[in-house]
Amino acid sequence: MAEGQMSFVDARPGRVNEGLTLLREGDALVLAGDPVRYGKPLRVDFAEGRAAHRRRFGGGRGQLIARACGLASGGTPSVVDATAGLGRDAFVLASLGAEVLLIERVPAIHALLEDGLVRAVRDPETADIVARMHLAHGDAARDLAALVAASTVAPQVIHLDPMFPHREKSALVKKEMRLFRELAGDDDDAPRLLEAALDVATHRVVVKRPRKAPPIEGPAPQHVIEGKTSRYDLYVHRSLKA
Repeated sequence: MAEGQMSFVDARPGRVNEGLTLLREGDALVLAGDPVRYGKPLRVDFAEGRAAHRRRFGGGRGQLIARACGLASGGTPSVVDATAGLGRDAFVLASLGAEVLLIERVPAIHALLEDGLVRAVRDPETADIVARMHLAHGDAARDLAALVAASTVAPQVIHLDPMFPHREKSALVKKEMRLFRELAGDDDDAPRLLEAALDVATHRVVVKRPRKAPPIEGPAPQHVIEGKTSRYDLYVHRSLKA
């Protein structure tokens, strides 16, 4: 399940920064802070909640991310999710049959992902899905080629969802996202990440963006798949049908 993964010894419960703490809540590892600022403690749960609802009612291969990653036409490419975050997109792709390598560079978020995968293995409804999810800790913008080479997942499609710089008017920013930004910050190296992905992907690079945001600095995408609030910019090397 986890090539190159960090153990809990490396990211054990305790203070993460001035306002956030990793701790055990029941059987789950959570990231907690001031509830007024950050809301409920953050945890990764693939068996219940939002992930379970999306698995059952999300729209299958007709979902935007499935279309962008080439699953809508019947094929099932392998995917590298180079900005794994809380693993939600990776879980959707794995639930549709794709082998997925999740790369996360923030130690505390990586620890939450690892804990979520361990618990999901014990649930009969998610065990087969998370068996297709392979977790690695590292900086994809700097070490993508090495992280992929150390895994068992072929980089047919590389999925990127870099943090989009937000405006100072942050009152409407979701508390969960506020907590996530506290750790991850803005992905100022997104152009370097895109360049690395274009070098490593064998078939296509897929970049998730807010619908009205500009593309990442660099080459222009060849195709765009647009939804109500977000879009996917596609950089295609060759057809996945070949």
